[in-house]
Amino acid sequence: MPSWLKAGLVGGAALALIYLVLVLLAQSTGLGCGFGFLALLAFAGAGALAAYWMPPTRQVGPAAGQGAAAASIAQLIGGIVFTILFVIQFSRIDTAEVISGMDPAMLDQLAQAGYDPQTFEAALGPISGLLGGSFCCLGGLIFAAILGAVGGALMAAIKPED
Repeated sequence: MPSWLKAGLVGGAALALIYLVLVLLAQSTGLGCGFGFLALLAFAGAGALAAYWMPPTRQVGPAAGQGAAAASIAQLIGGIVFTILFVIQFSRIDTAEVISGMDPAMLDQLAQAGYDPQTFEAALGPISGLLGGSFCCLGGLIFAAILGAVGGALMAAIKPED
């Protein structure tokens, strides 16, 4: 198995765990930014791991490419888990409770502006969770590739030979 694929699978497992904690616990405890930072470190870590598992003599260019590939695979795995969790979370939202909890003056202003309060029901459903999770997953691929390449290049520069 190529080093970038093995590192991508390990990074994917780590990101799945990070995203699981992020979706289930971090939002209610206020630790979301901390777990978001851990995800960024996991991207660089997957890239560094891919370069570490490369056979010696490690060159910076190929190590950066393998690091980017490993982190992208990791983000795809973690992003799919994140999207599934996001859909589950959005499908459990009671939209009637959300609308009833909104300020009546705000609902009046929205109605005067032409917005129907019932549109919030569509905006808070599982389809919304699927779209939001998918955009996060795809957007995360950019960060994953960049940070994975940086992690791979740094590991190759620090440890060119065993």
